Amino acid sequence: MGDEHPTAGATKGEQTRQAVLDAAIARFGADGYRATSVARIARDADVSGTVPYAYFPNKGALFLAALDEDAAGVIHEAVSSILDDPESRAWQSTVIVTLVTALDAHPLARRVLAGLEPHVTDRMLDIPALAELRKAVAERIAHDQLAGVVRTDVDPAAMANGTVVIILSLLMSVVQFGPGGIAAHGPDVFAVFEAAFRPT
Repeated sequence: MGDEHPTAGATKGEQTRQAVLDAAIARFGADGYRATSVARIARDADVSGTVPYAYFPNKGALFLAALDEDAAGVIHEAVSSILDDPESRAWQSTVIVTLVTALDAHPLARRVLAGLEPHVTDRMLDIPALAELRKAVAERIAHDQLAGVVRTDVDPAAMANGTVVIILSLLMSVVQFGPGGIAAHGPDVFAVFEAAFRPT
C-alpha cells in the first residue's frame, strides 16, 4: 500500500507516519478495531512498538486517521471521475460506479460502510475529504446549470449535499447487501437523479 503515497521529498518522519497509516489501514481493514493492537500495526510498519505514539496519541486517534486516509483515497477517485469529463451527462452514475469499484482497494472504508465498526459509522459523514466531493459536485451542478442541462432554480451547494448523502447511502447498501441491488434498481435511482436535475 505504501506505493500509493509518493515519498519523494518527504522527510523520514513523514515517511514513517505514512508507513504506520498504511499498516493501520490494512490491519484495521482486515481485523477490525477491537482485534487490532497498535503493537501489531507497528510490526506491520516495521517500526518499534512505541513509534506510532509519536504520531498518534492513542489507538482511537490512529483508527480515525487511518479511516480518514482510506476514505480520502476512495473519494479522490470519485472527484476525478466528476472532473475528467465535464461534458458527460451521466456523471452521477459514473461517480457511484467509481466509488463502488474503488472500495475494493480501500479495506477500512469498506469495513466501516459495511457496518462492521458501528462506533464510527456516523464518522463517514464527517470525513474531511467529503468536503472535496461536495465541492466538486456543487461545481459540476453549477457548470451544468450554465450549460442549460440542470434546472437553475436549485442551489448547487444544497443539491450537492443531498447528492453526496444519497450516494453514501447507496454505497452502504451495495456494501451491505451486495451489488445485485444496484444492478436491479440502478436505473430507477438514476431516473430519480435525472428528474431532480432536469430543467423544468
